[in-house]
Amino acid sequence: MKKDVSSVFPSSYSPEFVESSWYEWWEKEGFFRPEQHDHLPQRTDQIFSLCIPPPNVTGSLHLGHALTVAVEDALVRWRRMQGCRVLWVPGCDHAGIATQAVVERRLFGTKGKRRQDFTREEFLQEVWKWKNEKGDEIYQQLRRLGASLDWSRARFTMDPGFSSTVTEAFIRLCDSGLIYRSEGLVNWSCALQSAISDIEVDWKELCGKTLMFVPGYEKPVEFGTMFTFAYPVEGLEAEVVVSTTRPETMLGDVSLAVHPDDPRYQAFHGKQVRHPFTNRLLPIITDTAVDMELGTGAMKVTPAHDHVDFLLSQRHSLSHLSVIEGDGRMSPLCGPWLQGVRRFDARQLVIDALIEKRLFRGEKSHAMTLPVCSRTGDIIEPLLKRQWFLRCNRMAEKAVQAVEDGELQIVPPHYAKTWKNWLCNISDWCISRQLWWGHQIPAYQVQIVGSTNKIQEQWVWGRSEEEARSRAASRYGVKPEDVILTQDPDVLDTWFSSGLFPFAMLGWPEQTPDLKDFYPNSLLETGSDLIFFWVARMVMLGTELTGRLPFRQVLFHPLVRDKYGRKMSKSLGNVIDPLDVIQGVSLQRLQEKVKEGNLDPREQLVAMEAQKKDFPKGIPQCGTDALRFALCSHRLQGEDICLSVSQVLSCRHFCNKMWQTLKFTLGVLGENSAPVSTLKETVPAGSVERWICSRLYSTVLQCEQAFEAYELHVVTSALYSFWVHNLCDVYLEYVKPVLAQPEERAGIQKNTELGVSRSQEARSVLFHCVSVSLTLLSPFMPFITEELWQRLQPFTPTAPAHSSLSMQPYPRSSQLEHWHFSEEEENFLLVQEVIRVARSLRARCGLTKEKPSMWAVCSPSQAQVLLHFGAAVQTLGRMSSLQLYCPDREGTQLSVCSTPPPEGSLVGVVDHTCTVHLHLQDGVNVEKQILQLSQKRGKLVLKLEELLCRLQSPDHLTKVPAHVRQQMDKKLSDLRQELETIEDQLELLQKTQGGR
Repeated sequence: MKKDVSSVFPSSYSPEFVESSWYEWWEKEGFFRPEQHDHLPQRTDQIFSLCIPPPNVTGSLHLGHALTVAVEDALVRWRRMQGCRVLWVPGCDHAGIATQAVVERRLFGTKGKRRQDFTREEFLQEVWKWKNEKGDEIYQQLRRLGASLDWSRARFTMDPGFSSTVTEAFIRLCDSGLIYRSEGLVNWSCALQSAISDIEVDWKELCGKTLMFVPGYEKPVEFGTMFTFAYPVEGLEAEVVVSTTRPETMLGDVSLAVHPDDPRYQAFHGKQVRHPFTNRLLPIITDTAVDMELGTGAMKVTPAHDHVDFLLSQRHSLSHLSVIEGDGRMSPLCGPWLQGVRRFDARQLVIDALIEKRLFRGEKSHAMTLPVCSRTGDIIEPLLKRQWFLRCNRMAEKAVQAVEDGELQIVPPHYAKTWKNWLCNISDWCISRQLWWGHQIPAYQVQIVGSTNKIQEQWVWGRSEEEARSRAASRYGVKPEDVILTQDPDVLDTWFSSGLFPFAMLGWPEQTPDLKDFYPNSLLETGSDLIFFWVARMVMLGTELTGRLPFRQVLFHPLVRDKYGRKMSKSLGNVIDPLDVIQGVSLQRLQEKVKEGNLDPREQLVAMEAQKKDFPKGIPQCGTDALRFALCSHRLQGEDICLSVSQVLSCRHFCNKMWQTLKFTLGVLGENSAPVSTLKETVPAGSVERWICSRLYSTVLQCEQAFEAYELHVVTSALYSFWVHNLCDVYLEYVKPVLAQPEERAGIQKNTELGVSRSQEARSVLFHCVSVSLTLLSPFMPFITEELWQRLQPFTPTAPAHSSLSMQPYPRSSQLEHWHFSEEEENFLLVQEVIRVARSLRARCGLTKEKPSMWAVCSPSQAQVLLHFGAAVQTLGRMSSLQLYCPDREGTQLSVCSTPPPEGSLVGVVDHTCTVHLHLQDGVNVEKQILQLSQKRGKLVLKLEELLCRLQSPDHLTKVPAHVRQQMDKKLSDLRQELETIEDQLELLQKTQGGR
């Protein structure tokens, strides 16, 4: 049901009041569906389609999501209002690792059971139960942000239809030879007992020795230590000393490597060292990849547990020894003394054994980067595992070529270099995960009944077990009933299914009408941090599987950081929930959220202290519109966005400015029965009317150009500037006296062409300036603009094109060409400077209510401009009159020219040919002004002395928190500045008094 706006207009802006009900009406009416296109009078043949980067089903939205929604929805609403046929598809990612971890924690907390206590089917039932309870929360948050998505086409990556698409993609890629199974080194989480993707690895910088809590360990584990030990050289009275931060892996060493040009090891080329615990002989090899300056210049080679060593082993055909198993315990290869010992417990046992054998050479603190699982906090262990991989080289070449040929446009263009560098050095992608939640890999291990062939790992794949059985029978020349199949228990990487989203959401592989109409997508908009993990993979998979690029343009936005420029992190306490900004939250609730999280107690204290500093009174209610406008006000094609709540709050103040403008406008329109002229019929005659109309034309033109270039910050800046600085600060202040005059007096000056009075003209201009501005702002601030536009409709001169502002035609500069008066815009710049200088002179003298006479000493051409805008100068400059004086009047026809300004006048400079003069003797009580300012100065001096006393206290630096000291220092600076201004005013007034 549509919101009733016939009630009394509330006196003040309330986000909660404004943002209620509108979204439900939009969604119910189907305004966000492409089928609505047929009902738009402004419809065009152009199509605009895109998908939202599907957020994880587990989570709640963060500011990165809010930025994505704000940007995409602004573009979507703009294109829809332009008349494009728009499809914006919502989706949700099943988030394999994250969801499984959440459900496992829940089961352990509620039932005291681990995943292994359930069968796979039982556990998956629990996951679906959780998803059905919680999975809709993310969609409700998107609605709260005003995202105009077509909910009838929402896609969840584990839905049956989407799952069929994933299976089809896997089968086709296997059939083409791009997917293969092999042994490779992967990022392994021992806590999850699964391979994980690079994006799920956090790199923690350590300055040196650091104690960290690791899942499964009761006591903290030490990292950031470099251990050094020796390998005896076989047949020589010599040793080679190596250093490592992971001594437990030395059981898997298969070689030592040195640089061929390192003089320290020339005599050892081709020699061997003996392993102190396994008695194996390890060759000393040479390789130019060895860094002679790092450590001792000799490195231990452990191919099964280090990515660099793995590549080196491939060049030198070295063996691979896995000494750490998937559960994080040492393998049988280590011997009975270490087998089954946890990896970090084994570390100390290895050190003790080296000391006992007199091979330990010491340890020291060492700065390093530690890979940590973002989901569990576990330390990532590189392990050698048989996995499914996707060959990427050929697909990557096509993706690079698409950008170079201009088929795929990347915005900002500097990311094209990053794109090429990564894709040209791409590795094959490990796409299998050892989880239960996700798309189970449609591949089956084959056994043949009665076969004595013990060939390991024979695999087939199929869309169903029946198809796989048929394929196996055909491949091995046996009957289908003689084939025994065992489906791979692993699931596909979540990023694999996400990479199919642009065409899977449209029904691929079926040739659906949506696929025909909306594929390729027009645009992909996402964060720059997903360029590799998602965007490049979508381009590779889309091109390979559909034969076409999945989208024509990629628009990257930067990361959102806190106001200090730091990455947002729960441990820093600087993560901001968009809903907290929208509806407001107390400090107490913010701190409760930290306690409800999974931070360790020390990190909790740090986070809570940071919150006390940044949000001592919590976060005030700002509303969705203010948050969206603030996010879009940052330059998308620049550096990372440093967002503070104060910026959002200033946008809320802008919302209030809009609200008060409408309150005034509705009052003006409601007081007069004369109808408002149509936009086409409104031809402004007054000087200020012509200026404000031309400013609106220029603003519309600026919005058109900036929207096309994806420079949303230019659009928001132009709209804010017009509404606040042009409409409110100038036109409304100017027009109030005009509208306040009785009709017979206001109508003295008429637009003779149309026969309308000044007040009638002002009402029409005001109506259209407000109405057009609301339409321009609608893509950014959908709630407040809909509310205000609906309240304005009873006064519209023509029936609107649609019942909702969100479907109205977006203003075009071509519609407003009759409002383009470039000379007025240019000339008014002088007027504004004169007004600014006049107000400055008034402030310097402490004048508040008085309206003195002023003089402008200027050139004849400037005098003509000031005369043309005389009423505006007097009204906005708050002067009783403005006298014009031109020292150089030769050859001019200026009809109004006064005598020079009186001696002793105060002077303000506008430019090199124009000055403004204020003579205080004219109607100004100087003695009264001096008395008021002296009293004010006395109060400020007392405040300043009191503050200085507190600042000079012996305990100030030690007992007062840093953020409080900063506030006090700022207050001190402000007081001194205010005192200095009053001293200047008093000096001027006293000089004037003395000159009388």
